Amino acid sequence: MFVLLGVFFGLLAAVPLGPVNFFVVSQALKRDFFHGLLAGLTAAFLDTAFCFVALAGFFKIKLKLPPYSMSVLKVVAAVIVFLLALKLIKDAKSFEIPEDRDRVPSAAPKPILGVILLYITNPTLYMFWIFAAGTVTGHNLLGQNLVRYGTWTAVGFALVVGLTSLGWYAGLVRFVSHHQKRIRQQTFRRILHYLGLALVGFAIYALVSVFI
Repeated sequence: MFVLLGVFFGLLAAVPLGPVNFFVVSQALKRDFFHGLLAGLTAAFLDTAFCFVALAGFFKIKLKLPPYSMSVLKVVAAVIVFLLALKLIKDAKSFEIPEDRDRVPSAAPKPILGVILLYITNPTLYMFWIFAAGTVTGHNLLGQNLVRYGTWTAVGFALVVGLTSLGWYAGLVRFVSHHQKRIRQQTFRRILHYLGLALVGFAIYALVSVFI
């Protein structure tokens, strides 16, 4: 039950299409498997951290923030997503397939920074993990484990969530990279362009949600 719950919430966090998934795919397409996996690994690590903090008691903490703070955060998130979208659309016009596509490059910070920005400016992720923690603890889904082992239960549960999330992103990047060599350069440009447009849609949605 413990593991199944972790797998469930890990998939629930990672699988739905959103800015993070699009960004991970774009890194695999624009660069290679390594950079896509780096973005996915960062996302999985943040899922683990968010899950642990929420389950350890974050949902009980009442932060003394002004009422407009969520709106400001949504606007910041929309701007970041919009800038990433413009970058994708711009890159789509001049994208060239690297000649040596099997070469493993050195680590680049862009995939990591991009995912971190998408996470920390997305109020939806905070709400999701607060909901997840409240559901697990409120309905006593972890049973006596949470009472008996306390923090270690939160650590174990968060690790299962993170490993499930990592499995999803690794599989996604592997799928994209596996079919990458079969895709023509013009098709690459179209895919990047549509990914950029999708991110524009998310940015517009984030802005509209400020007034809802």
